[in-house]
Amino acid sequence: MELKVKALLDPGFKPMSVVMREYDKKVAAAQNQPLVIGIVRNKGYVSAYKTAIFADGTGHDEENARYIERIVKTMLWVKGGYKVIVAGSKVVYDAIAGSYCQGGAREFDADFMAKVYEKPFEVEYRAIEDAPETSESAAPVGRHLDGCRIGFDAGGSDRKVSAVVNGESVYSEEVVWFPKTNEDPKYHYEGILSAMKTAASKMPRVDAIGVSSAGVYVDNRIMVASLFLKVPEADFDKYVKNMYIDVAKEIGDVPLEVANDGDVTALAGAMSLEDTGVLGIAMGTSEAGGYVDLNGNITGWLNELAFVPVDFDQDAMIDEWSGDIGCGVKYFSQDAVIKLAPAAGIELDEALSPAEKLKVVQGLMEKDDERAKKIFETIGVYFGYAIAYYSAFYDIKHVLIMGRVTSGKGGELVLSNAQKVLDTEFPACAEKISLHIPDEKSRRVGQSVAAASLPEIK
Repeated sequence: MELKVKALLDPGFKPMSVVMREYDKKVAAAQNQPLVIGIVRNKGYVSAYKTAIFADGTGHDEENARYIERIVKTMLWVKGGYKVIVAGSKVVYDAIAGSYCQGGAREFDADFMAKVYEKPFEVEYRAIEDAPETSESAAPVGRHLDGCRIGFDAGGSDRKVSAVVNGESVYSEEVVWFPKTNEDPKYHYEGILSAMKTAASKMPRVDAIGVSSAGVYVDNRIMVASLFLKVPEADFDKYVKNMYIDVAKEIGDVPLEVANDGDVTALAGAMSLEDTGVLGIAMGTSEAGGYVDLNGNITGWLNELAFVPVDFDQDAMIDEWSGDIGCGVKYFSQDAVIKLAPAAGIELDEALSPAEKLKVVQGLMEKDDERAKKIFETIGVYFGYAIAYYSAFYDIKHVLIMGRVTSGKGGELVLSNAQKVLDTEFPACAEKISLHIPDEKSRRVGQSVAAASLPEIK
């Protein structure tokens, strides 16, 4: 595979976007057959992906299986779901079912989805005539600024709350808290309730409550969230799952909307840009994603881009949590900087924490160290190819990058090299997609104010 823009410090890098382009080209020139992948999630919503593969039994069965497994994995972590439907190839179905069963290579993914959607994970085969069609919710979420609203933003180290009246923040506060180290869910409950009561006291009434919080949420329920890391599982099900719903009831019988913080960040960006089709990506401890669609809606998709494969290379770095290779977390986070440091000739003290190692490299970058430059250039090349891949699953007009990895001169290099990849390899994408680092205006819109705009007042 010959890349027009090389990842300087990672010669083995095989971007999924180029793999996809080459696979489609080869399939089109060969004996082929249609294939549809359907992902089913809460409320029976279905996301369907239509493609073509080499015809079964023509010597490409293994190639089909390996490629389509990456597409299934991408669909699961972008959209979320408890059921995969494979329509059109029994051979591909057998490979996917074998991967996502107990003891299979993707057991982690299957278990995670089963937990999120509270249903056993399954893979189903269908003939191509019965292939699933996309059927998703188009209910608008966010950008509602009427009335008296509470916007709450639950971070890992501080919690922010705003009282918002007709789109203007009349009161905001930021309180340090320690949710990740507390086992007692009462600590979390009381902290959230106290913040909301404070905001409520600053307004004549409360018409709606919006919440931005790290984690996975389905129908306002907390399914997986690092804020409750230390809470025992039995207490999680009993006290945590409905926590935001229970707190809201104490404030009043008003509309509530809980969304992932990545989605709310993308929404804040969309409000600032005054546009739609925004993919927000935060490069920090991990890679977090959020998306506002072309109608200006938050979709209810997972957008867990840390687990989406971006590199097809068999020797790509393993993500310790999922046990998979080539996933976004090792390309767009502090892990990426640490991973590339030895290839750049930078020796990092093993006694340092990952955040401290990132600071060392960023310190060198601010002094225009050539070795540090190569690291951020390589991440930028990774990112340009990844954006092209993401665009096969999202309608994107704007990509907003944020997070500690993108601060300072490093962020500028990431952006310029990503742009170079799009201009050189994917001119159609480059024409359609603008890349941004949030400006002061975006920051002023604020996460908690964007959160306050989530629910609609009926």
